Amino acid sequence: MSIAELVLVRHGESEWNKLNLFTGWKNPELTEKGRGEALKGGQALKKAGETKYDVAYSSVLKRANDTLDIILKEIGQEGLEIIKSEKLNERDYGELTGLNKDDARKKWGEEQVHIWRRSYDVPPPGGESLELTAARTLPYYEAEILPRLQKGEKVLVAAHGNSLRAIIKSLEGLTGDEIVNVELATGVPIVYKIDAQGKVLSKEILSEAVIALSSR
Repeated sequence: MSIAELVLVRHGESEWNKLNLFTGWKNPELTEKGRGEALKGGQALKKAGETKYDVAYSSVLKRANDTLDIILKEIGQEGLEIIKSEKLNERDYGELTGLNKDDARKKWGEEQVHIWRRSYDVPPPGGESLELTAARTLPYYEAEILPRLQKGEKVLVAAHGNSLRAIIKSLEGLTGDEIVNVELATGVPIVYKIDAQGKVLSKEILSEAVIALSSR
């Protein structure tokens, strides 16, 4: 049986993350800390022997692209094919974009902002919910990434908290309520072993123990 590998990495801290701003599709740079997180992610992959990929995917946003570039340099795969798509972009926060999260709470109320941030299907004004993000990310995953996994390839994806949550929801068979509470650390690789049908055989958050997923 052909075993494939999918590695998901959330980008390192950006300037807007540092300022506690809703970022969405805006394009801030990585902070020095964020570049360090990406470097540590690459080092973790190298330490685990995860250094030979067939292809890499990213969004069209700079913080994810730069994270990927740092990781690929660290593992010695700077010439790897990289495919970029806005389908892997962070969720669009609409009218919240650029606002400090505390200021947003003052404007709309803490409960309403919490609903926008942590519900699965309630979008902020003019923006996307996680459900809407999944509606663009998952078809792309299924059409472009999954076929390569089904051929037994090793695939590295550097993207964003919510586009990665959409993929993880599908991989792990989580509900909407479950996935919104999944926290993804910046720069930390998550390694999935996947069979020819696209089913997850194991999951490892690097530097942590392998978690064997029960069949669903």
